[in-house]
Amino acid sequence: MVNRAKGIKENLWAYGFLSPWFVGFLVFTGGPIIASFVLSLTRWNLLGTPEFVGLQNYVSMFSIGSGFVNSLRATLIYTVISVAVAIFSSLFMAVLLNFNVKFLGIFRFCFFVPAVMPSVAMAFAFQLIFHQQMGILNYGLSQIGITAAPNWLNDTFWVWPSLGIVTIFTYSTGQMMLIFSAALKEVPEQLYEACDMEGANFFQRFIHVTIPCISPIILFNVVVGTVNSFNSAFSIIFPLTDGGPANETNVLSLELYNQAFRMFNMGYASAVAVVLFLIVGAVAIVQFRISKNVVNYD
Repeated sequence: MVNRAKGIKENLWAYGFLSPWFVGFLVFTGGPIIASFVLSLTRWNLLGTPEFVGLQNYVSMFSIGSGFVNSLRATLIYTVISVAVAIFSSLFMAVLLNFNVKFLGIFRFCFFVPAVMPSVAMAFAFQLIFHQQMGILNYGLSQIGITAAPNWLNDTFWVWPSLGIVTIFTYSTGQMMLIFSAALKEVPEQLYEACDMEGANFFQRFIHVTIPCISPIILFNVVVGTVNSFNSAFSIIFPLTDGGPANETNVLSLELYNQAFRMFNMGYASAVAVVLFLIVGAVAIVQFRISKNVVNYD
């Protein structure tokens, strides 16, 4: 009886410490998700009472000419580019940071400091860098004889490589770099010693030893990077291109913002938010399913 009472008391203490998280989740995450789904079934312009319209917003979203398909395409393109660039650049920097060189702390600081810069400030800085007439990038190209430099942010082709370059300097890439750097330090040294005995070069060691050993971390960064790309594309694309040129980069998060706070179509915007939530969940599930055959947990 005493042990049972002690167990109940310990459980109450545990739930007491966990309660701030539960309350925060219900108020700031669970509640808004439910509210978004309810609003997606209504027509509401922030004034008056929401009018129930059932699934009309979803029907309008998937109808021809709605712009949703274009936004979905732009979102998928941006996600693939940003995740690929973030994974490769962060892993490359993490490998460099694992070499035994002098002033390693300075290099680590220089690699990570762009990640702590506010996304909006960084986007405006790159807007000046990529400017066709006043940008330092085109000025540098003109100095080596390339006078017909592209209009980086106003060309439907070059805007995507430009966004890929910007991704290198985001918080997501810096965070991945630190995680990869820690994972590389956990690779067993005896495996590298065995490779040296077999005469393997650096790239063979990296492909056959390093990559399999850190594959769970690669999966983690891919999933987190994908979710971040879907949800935080707005903070990069809105100040940099505002969905242009010709709606080429009008991703779903930007379409949601336009519908909600420019057109005041809160019901439709909520429907976009619900669909975006389902897409992110589905993509994460697919990634985990595929990873069963490629991730090494041994």
